Amino acid sequence: MNWRKKIILQWAIPTIRKKGELYKHYKEILSLEFLSKEEIKNYQEDKLKKILTYAYQNVPYYKEALKPLFNKEEIDLSKFNSIPLLTKDILRKEKERMYSSVYPKNETYDETSGGSTGEPVLILHDKTFWSKNMAIKLYYNHVLGKEFGDRELKLWGSERDIFKGSIGIKAKIDNFFYNRLLLNSFKMTPERMKEYAKSWNKFKPVSVWAYVDSIYEFARFVQKENIQLHPPKAVLVTAGTLTTEIKNFVEEVLKTKVYNQYGSREVGDMACECPEQEGLHILEFAHYLEVLDNKGNPVKPGELGEIVVTCLNNYAMPLIRYKIGDTGILSKKSPQCGRNYVLLEKVSGRVTDHFKKRDGTILHGEYFTHLFYFKKGIEKFQVIQKEFEKVVCLIVKKQEEELSKEELEDIKNKIKLVMGDNCKVEFEFVDEIPATNSGKYRYTLSEVAE
Repeated sequence: MNWRKKIILQWAIPTIRKKGELYKHYKEILSLEFLSKEEIKNYQEDKLKKILTYAYQNVPYYKEALKPLFNKEEIDLSKFNSIPLLTKDILRKEKERMYSSVYPKNETYDETSGGSTGEPVLILHDKTFWSKNMAIKLYYNHVLGKEFGDRELKLWGSERDIFKGSIGIKAKIDNFFYNRLLLNSFKMTPERMKEYAKSWNKFKPVSVWAYVDSIYEFARFVQKENIQLHPPKAVLVTAGTLTTEIKNFVEEVLKTKVYNQYGSREVGDMACECPEQEGLHILEFAHYLEVLDNKGNPVKPGELGEIVVTCLNNYAMPLIRYKIGDTGILSKKSPQCGRNYVLLEKVSGRVTDHFKKRDGTILHGEYFTHLFYFKKGIEKFQVIQKEFEKVVCLIVKKQEEELSKEELEDIKNKIKLVMGDNCKVEFEFVDEIPATNSGKYRYTLSEVAE
């Protein structure tokens, strides 16, 4: 056992301070890996009953929503489909009524939903959820051949790095113990990408973890510049739709395999590919996942539907039958790798566009969505790059809240910070922002040609 593995598993320094908890959860996941389908179902049902019972007894919102499932204290899972679907609007409306009334507040931390819809909500996680989700990450890295302490490169977004010029001391300590190199994908200039390539080759990562569109843009640059990169064992991608074309291109340029992973800030990691790449294994020990039609009925394998998830690990704020905002397709296949978790054939990921500058700089669209988080006077928004030096922000105002000039000036300044002082930033107030044909909102959109 190398020293990093011992520290990560026994102490998980510095994020969690419960000695041995991460190791316990990791060992439990390993013990479940090759169970039969029936054993997995029984394990999942037991966890589902526990969190439903806990939510019914301790969460004000669920005292009413889960009432049809309970006769005194006995639960009837056959009535699970009668539970109303949970939406972001309900989370905003109910607020603290979604929280456990008994979970210790000093054992929780705040998180937000993802920014692709432009409508983030606050989520309360308990620290046991964190350690269980971290154990899941360590597990699927293990499945793909990366062991504890092996070098990991992360092509990921950090707005703090842009605002303050540093990722912060806590992140630096995290990266040291996990033997991780962070390259900021929120601002990728040609000069930076050249430096990223040098850092990549010097670091020689065993695995790479990246946004789908960020690794795609980086691979395009590497091919254009004819740069030879050290090939990692695996590239894990998330936060976007991994098309066959993108997957094949990145694999060809980086000379390695690309694996898809599906998760969200609200509920953690939900599914991931194994080396057989037959589909994404739904992590049934952590989630109960449904794929439903527009009437709320389960779709058949091979049919497109909306993904609805029940998180089995977060007791501070249980999310039960939560509409995550994505569509997906359950696979008709049975896994041949020995891991008998249900397969997702495909996930329709969140939509964000990169913005492009005249000098070749690529800016991740999620940087811009973060600027609008929790502005009280904003209902919805869309940021459109009309020209290299022109950005238009469409805003639907909340009727009951004021949007101050100071807030708009702060947004404008932070757009100019990455787009340049010459960039013209305009705000247009509209009554609504139309969805795409698929029903999803695009909250960043670049109209600048290649």
